[in-house]
Amino acid sequence: MKIIDWYILKRFLVTFLFTLLILIPIAIAIDISEKIDNFLEHPDLGFYQIVDEYYKNFIIYYANTFMPLALFIAVILFTSKLSNNSEIIAITNAKVSFKRFLYPYFIGATLITLISLGMNHFVVPNSSKERKKFEKEYINSSRQKNELKFVREFSLQLTDSTYIFIRSFNTATNSGYDFTSEVYDGIELKSKLVSNRINYNSTDSVFTLSNWKMREIYKDRDSIFSGTKKDTVFNFTPKDLIYKSALSQEMPSGELNEFIDVSKKRGVKNLNVYLVEFHKRTSLPIATYILTIIAVALAFRKRRGGTGVNLAIGIAIMFMYVFLMKIAEVLGAVASVNSLLYVWMPNLAFGCIAFYLYTNARK
Repeated sequence: MKIIDWYILKRFLVTFLFTLLILIPIAIAIDISEKIDNFLEHPDLGFYQIVDEYYKNFIIYYANTFMPLALFIAVILFTSKLSNNSEIIAITNAKVSFKRFLYPYFIGATLITLISLGMNHFVVPNSSKERKKFEKEYINSSRQKNELKFVREFSLQLTDSTYIFIRSFNTATNSGYDFTSEVYDGIELKSKLVSNRINYNSTDSVFTLSNWKMREIYKDRDSIFSGTKKDTVFNFTPKDLIYKSALSQEMPSGELNEFIDVSKKRGVKNLNVYLVEFHKRTSLPIATYILTIIAVALAFRKRRGGTGVNLAIGIAIMFMYVFLMKIAEVLGAVASVNSLLYVWMPNLAFGCIAFYLYTNARK
């Protein structure tokens, strides 16, 4: 690397960190104003506990979230300054091509991308788990807590031949009502077990069925058994019944991928909510390269109005990217669509914009 590369890379990283350090306190201030009443409702909740269990993880989550935005704004700011100070003119007069000029930018973007990938796949999920645990305990309303506590009308395929159905289940008490287990041989029903109530004992992983009835079907006859209490084992736990998109944010990528594979084998129909989260952890960091090219191409030339015009255009483009990304996430979570394609759609669209701007900037 040459001196000019080190100069640009240093300015790139310093401006990026400065921008990130501006955005995070703003997010914290807004969050405190919204949740101060929730904190005051709990006299036993101390300042250190709030900082350690909530805001430490809050900073990790939003620092990772703001990385693309901070990078985009940082590149526009310091590249516009280079342009306004005629430093870029001197660089181009030295026969440095636009492609070569991007070299230190891509080194900086690569560093940020690697950090973001590591945080997205490993650090942020574990951090989100601790943060959401705090929110459930001290911030969420009783209605929100109940939504996470109760599961209704849930069906699950345990094996190739075994299916279960539960009318309602309380994950706090590990108990539910109207449980059914059916075993098939191909399309023929071989046995059916029903019970009015089901309880799970987490100590020995045993389910207790109350007022149960078992029907076994043979070619020439049926056998029916019943009882008031029966202890048995099934290949699932109450945790498997909680099918919420928020849980995907709390799983490291290895655990999330394993969960998706197991759920597919169990016949869960729509896993796109989890697939969207899994694919987004890679697509968003990769967008760093696309946003870097767009930002440099916008700020490379002098404009009337200087940095302010470049920054306004950049923020508008960033807003469109975030807007398109949110739409893609919602559409990608719909059943029977290709979630991978929808998650990468914003990158594909803005990749075309980046290519167009890059081509014009080279000219």
